[in-house]
Order: sequence, then structure tokens, then C-alpha cells
Amino acid sequence: MFLFLSKLIPLFFYPLGSINLLLIIALGLWWIKSKWTPVPIALALTILFLTSNAWTSNWLAQSLEWQNIPKTELPTADVIAILGGGTRSPAYPRPDVDLTDAGDRVWYGANLYRAGKAPKIIVSGGRIGWKGSGSPESDDLTKLLVKMGVPQADIIPEANSFNTRDNAVNIQKILTERGFNSILLVTSAMHMPRSMAIFHKLGINAIAAPTDYRISQLEIDQPNRQTESAILSFIPSDEYFSQTTQVIREYIGILVYKLRGWL
Repeated sequence: MFLFLSKLIPLFFYPLGSINLLLIIALGLWWIKSKWTPVPIALALTILFLTSNAWTSNWLAQSLEWQNIPKTELPTADVIAILGGGTRSPAYPRPDVDLTDAGDRVWYGANLYRAGKAPKIIVSGGRIGWKGSGSPESDDLTKLLVKMGVPQADIIPEANSFNTRDNAVNIQKILTERGFNSILLVTSAMHMPRSMAIFHKLGINAIAAPTDYRISQLEIDQPNRQTESAILSFIPSDEYFSQTTQVIREYIGILVYKLRGWL
């Protein structure tokens, strides 16, 4: 039940959910011919503008993504741990595993392995049944890693995790069973602050190896390059609307996990 509620309740706090609620309220006020009808409409438009322009969205994303930038070259560790969340399972008409934006995780994890940063890779992630069937994310990741040249024998699948807390708990069990002491934790840069806090809370010696950066210096400098760029950066965009939603999802996740004592 917690898993379902953790997916349902935040929807009403995301920009789209908030805008929909405000417009429903506006419709109700209009129905009763209230003079307050413009208020929720104005609030909805304000939320839409603030969450879908480049300036606000990039600033919010940077506040998460730049927290764990490695200051030096990543050290070696006992194992690389790749968190799921970047694949779609094969299903008609999809002929094979597809990568989402977060699919950089598997590519980066394979690169770290090839660079000799660790001799083993843990791939962690199940598949929530009511969100769509398909093979566990750990299976998808394993399949992709093998195609990238990682030997099957060096991949340790973990298919029973449905959120980041599960990832940490189940990976900790593997570390204990196999005598591993340190991990290079691979996940999206935006997801890394919450992930690192959870792993450290459990006493796991995790070293951040973030990837899938949405915000680089290029994105920060873009609005300042030319007048045209500055103007376009203020115009609402579905791309930035989605990015802001991802940021808010992470901050809500951090809050909920703190309330549960997981951070």
C-alpha cells in the first residue's frame, strides 16, 4: 500500500496535478458565478510559467545534479552498483530492451567496469506489476551489459527492489553475503542525493558515480548567449515542464524518506 500511495499522492503536488486541481476549482467557481473565478486560473498560469521556463527549471535541476560531482578521478571499489530506472522491457512492437533518458546508467556502469574500477557489477531493480508487466529491470540491465562486453559471470542481478530504499537494503545483503566493502553507486545525477543519503544511512560505503546529467555548463550559459536564446528561455516548454516535475519528484521523495527515517 505504501508503494502505491507513494506513487499516487505526489501526483497532486506535481505541476500538472496542481494546475488540474486549480482549473477544476475555477470551473466550480465559474459554475456558481463566483467573483473569485480568476484567482485559481491566475495561480494555474503562474505555476505553468514558473515550472516550464528554462531559467527556473535549469536552476532547480542544478540544485540536485551538482551536489555529487566527483572532485577527482573515481577510485576503485569492490563492486559497481547500477540502480534500475533506465530501461523498457521488450514488448510488441518493441523488438528489444529500450533505453530511456536514464539509460546512461547502464552505459556508464559498463564503462567503469571496462576501466577496471571494479571486478563485479550489481544490477538492482524489479518491475512493479500494476505499472505494467515485463521482465525485471535487473534482467534488462544484465542483457544490455552483456551486449556491451561485460561477462555474465561478473554481473550480480537483484530483482526484488521497487524503490530506492529497496535498492539499498537488497544491495546491502549482497555486500554482506559476498564480503564486499565498497561500491561505486551509479544512478542519474538528479537521483544521486537521495540515493547517497539512503546508502550512507544504512552504513554502506558508497562512492557517488553520477551520470545522466541534464544540466551542464552549456545549459546554464545558453540563455545568456544571445537575445534570441534569452527570449526562448522564458517561453513555456514541455521539455522544461517535464524536467521541473522530475526535480519536484526528487525533493518530495527526499521529504517522504526523511519522514520515514530512511535518510
